[in-house]
Amino acid sequence: MRSILSFDAAGFAAAARGLFLERRGDVAGSGLALQLYKLFHCEGRFAAELVQPRALAVWQGGFDFQPPLTLAGRAAEDGALKLVFQTADGHRVESVLIAMPGGNGAKATLCLSSQVGCAMGCAFCRTGTMGLIRDLRAEEIVAQAWLARRQLGLSFGNLVFMGMGEPLDNLAGLAQALRVLTDGSGLAFGQERVTVCTCGHVDGLRAFAALGYKRIGLSVSLNAPDDATRSRLMTVNRRWPLAALEAALLAYPRRRNFYFALNYCLIPGVNDSAEAAAGVAAFARRVGRCLVNLIPYNPGGALDAPSPTDPEIERFLGWLKAAGVEARRRGAKGQSIMAACGQLGGPADQVSNATCQTVPASVCVATGKSIWPEKT
Repeated sequence: MRSILSFDAAGFAAAARGLFLERRGDVAGSGLALQLYKLFHCEGRFAAELVQPRALAVWQGGFDFQPPLTLAGRAAEDGALKLVFQTADGHRVESVLIAMPGGNGAKATLCLSSQVGCAMGCAFCRTGTMGLIRDLRAEEIVAQAWLARRQLGLSFGNLVFMGMGEPLDNLAGLAQALRVLTDGSGLAFGQERVTVCTCGHVDGLRAFAALGYKRIGLSVSLNAPDDATRSRLMTVNRRWPLAALEAALLAYPRRRNFYFALNYCLIPGVNDSAEAAAGVAAFARRVGRCLVNLIPYNPGGALDAPSPTDPEIERFLGWLKAAGVEARRRGAKGQSIMAACGQLGGPADQVSNATCQTVPASVCVATGKSIWPEKT
């Protein structure tokens, strides 16, 4: 029995026709598929009242209309809401809703996970300490957004695959999830509102390019402009060094005005020198049309290092801009609840009770309202 969240609208209609042919020998009753699909995504329910009694057992016996994840915990800090979900086999998966000042839900972003754990083992990432436990299925990826919007009533207009896991290491699950998430009859996220982030999985980049998405954003973790430092921080560089990554980005099909985002986790004493900034600028110029996102290191991974100070961040940012590179500082939200970049998950798939506290009532409100926590 397959989850309705694993289908786009056309796939669900086709599966319904096949189901009714198999169970009843005709397609009578399957014509409701599109209507049921829309109502499930728009209202968060299976509209059983629309189904004839004799067809109800076919629908409920052929499709699972319950989300494959349950909400296990949540925690909020000003501007960030961490959602902890549990899979049917007992693993924890974390998503983070990042708000914009003023409570503009359309500009809020939900950070999605694509795997339980991660095989990449980046030194600055807590998820990497877990190792890869398993890929998330398409419906488990979609369920993070569906539950946040339909069960919790949260408002957000953007999706970014920057949670637990390397999305391009789970290309089958990612590809189907994107089809579902961007289907106009479902949650209906525009492609331009979705960004896929990768640590530099070159084979995955080539395969993702072949899917033909022209408007989905692409974000790449750079983190060092030389192979020695990058290999120390990111094991993926030992397989695909910077030259291979650069070649893959240059070959990536780009529409007009398409910009790559180059994410750079700034770590004091590791990759924050003037020489490093010059190297990043040179890489960005060679690739062309890039925006460098400067992300302060958030303690929590395998790396024993402090967070950079504001002067250190501004100094590095100044070097990049002086070199003619478009760059910006990414705000750090959710550090105290382990919801910032690099802080999701943990060893042995454990989630601290400190991250699973009750959220103020104002966080879980009707769509369109603010998600900012109440002040105490």
